[in-house]
Amino acid sequence: MNNRVLAKVGSMTIMESEVNEMVANLAQRGQNYDNPQGRAAILDQLIANKLLLIDAQKNLYEHNAEFKAQLEKVKNDMLISFAVNKALSEVKPATEEEIKKYYDDNADKFNKGESVNASHILVESEDLAKELLSKINAGEISFEDAARQNSTCPSKENGGNLGEFTKGQMVPEFDKAVFEMKVGEITGPVKTQFGYHLIKLISKNEESSYSFEEIKGQLASMLNQEKQQAAFQSKVNQLKILYPVDRF
Repeated sequence: MNNRVLAKVGSMTIMESEVNEMVANLAQRGQNYDNPQGRAAILDQLIANKLLLIDAQKNLYEHNAEFKAQLEKVKNDMLISFAVNKALSEVKPATEEEIKKYYDDNADKFNKGESVNASHILVESEDLAKELLSKINAGEISFEDAARQNSTCPSKENGGNLGEFTKGQMVPEFDKAVFEMKVGEITGPVKTQFGYHLIKLISKNEESSYSFEEIKGQLASMLNQEKQQAAFQSKVNQLKILYPVDRF
């Protein structure tokens, strides 16, 4: 790996590896600095940091009482974090059998509820909604083309299709109308806070349950979190015996 010196600040050097490390850290946060301008900005920041460090050392800031207090707090926070990690290090992840048992024992919790697949046309005026409905019913234009040409919702790119959704995911007026419709039916105008909707029900799915495979990952995360919480609480309870706590 190329690890050349990029700058010297007093007696300190800034290596290419330091820039690479910062580029990688920023990338994890969704920030792309892996380009000439980004790397130059990072190098400028590292130079500024070295200058401040040199000045702080020259002024003996490390012996300042306020700095020592802050350093002690950081040290204690790191020790607590390290102790927590040690306490949780032996917690074994939930097994497939444990996850499946939880799924089987709590089957009633994984109900999807009734769902529908619907399309809509959203316009600002009731008159326009009625005019479009009339043309659609007369066969002058398809629902999908009317959506593409007139709807103000981004779903117009898909002919107005909103995909599959369950009760409660849409605004109340829209929700009530769509779940009372029959497959293939077109209704409207339905007024909501967004405007006037024409709604077409594409399909309706009866109430069902999430399969084990669909939610296995979520269940594993939940059970692992519960295990870690139990291990943490157990460690705290043990420490309370060793180091009595008095509340005032």
